[in-house]
Amino acid sequence: MSLDDLRERLSAVDRELVSLVARRQEIVAEVSAHKMRTGTATRDYARERRVIESARRQAGTLGLDTEVVEQVMQALIRSSLTHQEQERVAAESAGVGKSALIIGGAGKMGGWMAEFLTSQGYRVQLADPRRSKLPYPWMPDWERSDLEHDIIVVAAPIKKTAEILHALAERRPRGLVIDVGSLKTPLKSGFEAMIGTGCRVASIHPMFGPNTRLLSGRHVIFVDVGSARALDEARRLFESTMAVRVDMSLDDHDRAMAYVLGLSHALNLAFFTALAESGELVPHLQALSSTTFDAQLQVASGVARDNPRLYFEIQALNRFGGTALDALVDAALRIRKLVRSDDEGGFVSLMEAGRDYLDVREN
Repeated sequence: MSLDDLRERLSAVDRELVSLVARRQEIVAEVSAHKMRTGTATRDYARERRVIESARRQAGTLGLDTEVVEQVMQALIRSSLTHQEQERVAAESAGVGKSALIIGGAGKMGGWMAEFLTSQGYRVQLADPRRSKLPYPWMPDWERSDLEHDIIVVAAPIKKTAEILHALAERRPRGLVIDVGSLKTPLKSGFEAMIGTGCRVASIHPMFGPNTRLLSGRHVIFVDVGSARALDEARRLFESTMAVRVDMSLDDHDRAMAYVLGLSHALNLAFFTALAESGELVPHLQALSSTTFDAQLQVASGVARDNPRLYFEIQALNRFGGTALDALVDAALRIRKLVRSDDEGGFVSLMEAGRDYLDVREN
C-alpha cells in the first residue's frame, strides 16, 4: 500500500475513535442522570481504579504501551467527571430567579465566577471599567448599581477590594457579599466595616486558575470573617460540586499563602529572571534540556504570563510573606556555600532532608 493509503486507513481509525468517545459520552450522560436520581456520589474512586487497571491489563495483552493507554483513560474519566459535575450543578438550579453582580467581572477570576453562577441559574451582571468578552450585561462603575442583587462577588485587586468593601458597607446591600482575594488580612478592616453595618459578608479563595472546568480535587478555602450565616451561604454555592472545601482563619490563610503562593511565585520569578539575564536563549537550552528543566520551564512560563500586579500584591501585602522570602534567600545562599566549599556531605544531607520532608506528602 502507498503512504497515502496507509494514512487514509489511519484517519479512518481516528474517526472511529472519535465516534467511540462520543458514544461513551452518551452513556456518561445516562450515568449522570441515574446518579442524580438515586443520590449517588458523582465520583467513585474504586470504580476509576478498576477502569484504569482493566485498561492497563488489556493494553499489556495487546502489546500496547500501558502508560499511554492509562493517560487516554485518565483523560476520558476526567471528561466524564466534568460532564457529571456540570450536570449536577445545573440540576440543582440554586440560583434560579436570583441575581448576581460581579465587581471586577472583566478579570479572569471574575469571569470564572460569572460562568459558575450562571450555571446555577443566576442572572449575572458584570461591573468593571473594562468591557468583558463574556455575554453578560455590563456597567463600567459598580457604584451606579442599585445593588439589589442576591449575591455580590468582589473579584478586584486586593487593594481595590479593600476600598470596595468599605464603600459597600456604607451602601448596606441586602444580598450576600463574597470576596475571592488571594490574601485576607489586608481586607480585615473592610470585613469589619461590613459586619458593623449588618451586612452578610463571606470570604473565599478558589485555589485554582480561571481555566479550571472540573473542581474534583480542587480546593476552595472558606475564611470566617465574622458572619457564620454568610459563610454557610457561601459554602452552599459549592455543595453540588466535588471541590474540597477547607475552613481557615484570616491569619492562618495568609500564613499558608506566604508559602503556597508567595514562595512558589518567588521561586519561579527567580528562575526565569536568572535565565533571562544569563544571555542563553531558551530554544537553545530546550534543545539540551532535562526532564527537570522542562517541567520547571513550563511552570515558570505560566507564572511569567500571569498578572504581574496581582503577583506583586501577593508578595507585598502579605504580612507573613517576609518569612518565606527570607527562607528562600537563605536556602539559595546555603546551597551556594555548600557547592563553593566542595562540601559534598552537606549537599547530600540537604537533599536527603528534603526527600524525607517530601516523603511525608506522598504518604
